[in-house]
Amino acid sequence: MSTMPERIPFDGDNEAAIGRLDAEIVALTFVDNAGITRVKTVPMRRLGQAARYGVGVSPCFETFAFDDLMAVGKYLGGPDGDLRLIPDLSALTELACQPGWAWAPTNKYTQDGTPFAACQRRFAARQDEAARRAGIRLSMAFETEWSVGADDPADFIPAVQGPAYSMLRLGQVADYARELVAILDRQGILVDQFHPEYAPGQLELSVQPSDPVGAADDAVLVRHTIRQVSLKHSWRALLAPCLDPDGTGSGAHLHFSAQDADGPLFATGDGPHGMRRTGEAFLAGVLRELPALVAVGAGNPASFLRLVPSRWAGTWQCWGHETREAALRFITGVRGTEEWAANAEVKCFDATGNPYLIVGSVIAAGLAGLAEELRLPAEINGDPVTFDAEQLMISGVRRLPTSPAEAADRLADSRVLAEAMGPELHDALLTVRRAEAERYRDSSPAELVALTRWRF
Repeated sequence: MSTMPERIPFDGDNEAAIGRLDAEIVALTFVDNAGITRVKTVPMRRLGQAARYGVGVSPCFETFAFDDLMAVGKYLGGPDGDLRLIPDLSALTELACQPGWAWAPTNKYTQDGTPFAACQRRFAARQDEAARRAGIRLSMAFETEWSVGADDPADFIPAVQGPAYSMLRLGQVADYARELVAILDRQGILVDQFHPEYAPGQLELSVQPSDPVGAADDAVLVRHTIRQVSLKHSWRALLAPCLDPDGTGSGAHLHFSAQDADGPLFATGDGPHGMRRTGEAFLAGVLRELPALVAVGAGNPASFLRLVPSRWAGTWQCWGHETREAALRFITGVRGTEEWAANAEVKCFDATGNPYLIVGSVIAAGLAGLAEELRLPAEINGDPVTFDAEQLMISGVRRLPTSPAEAADRLADSRVLAEAMGPELHDALLTVRRAEAERYRDSSPAELVALTRWRF
């Protein structure tokens, strides 16, 4: 095997930290372009070697679809080659949800020790670095929605009943929720809020923000923890975007804020709702790229069963202050908290999107808006589904893509995302989304629900 340069510091401090972990084996994860978290594992005694030389993995996973069938793209796909997964020891975490185990996210390298061009986690880090070079520091966090059901692989039977957001529902999951929040805390993820949600058996939690790569790492660990704690309670966690084509689905909304040397970008200014000009330009860039961003963060065929108007899924390319039908929702916070609470939310994403691709793509879109000094159009109020044709034309509000093929086309058209991702990653993601779109073009809504029910 070739000698790979050490990419993650592995010194006495790291060895001491590893020695303090009560774990015998380590899960090393990466998330593919279909949004599936893939894993290799090593015994704890081999973690040092893995950190120096990596663990082998085939690049075929770059073009795996959510159904585990492989497509072949222009640059990637097929049986040839090998990559090295290098764990990020700074994120090494003992899994309180899975005793005896630890977890670390990985970056991908080639066998000669150079960063792999299509590494999704490195893409997120590159965009964060680009923002920092522009003097902007971003904080991000994913909300997580999921439903708990009986352990029945053939169907979904809600484990809790009762009105949405009700104490009745909470009482049925009280021990589960307490344990989940405590375990996440032990794993270094602090929960801000937890509550029962709208759809059958649905729950939601939000966590404290982190840097962009850390936010994506947190999303991976939160979802795994939810699954494991659910299993302990003889339930299964459903994170797929849709459990009933006629009802509300589950999203994975991204919240983000930004600041520079002069303070927060989304407060203290004279722009809309206190935005500074730089903050407005950043959000305008995100707004412009929303059609392409759908393919990144909600491009699975089942995602479009959730992306239905009047379900607060964010199906419209528009923005508004606390407007939950807009794909880009601006939040100021209550009076007196604006400087630290003002943030933006992208509502159209779900758990079929790779969180590293999502954070990196949103940053790339925002930086393009900043470079071009874009301005936001007028905000909307209300539900655009009630607007007549003239109102829609005047406001410039458009539906986001309504099919995976349309979303993939918008991603193909996006110069901003193509340049940010690079040709290998951009083509691999397009290959996956188009393969899924074609393979399930004629599937019924019920078939799509069944196909994706336990995949995420």
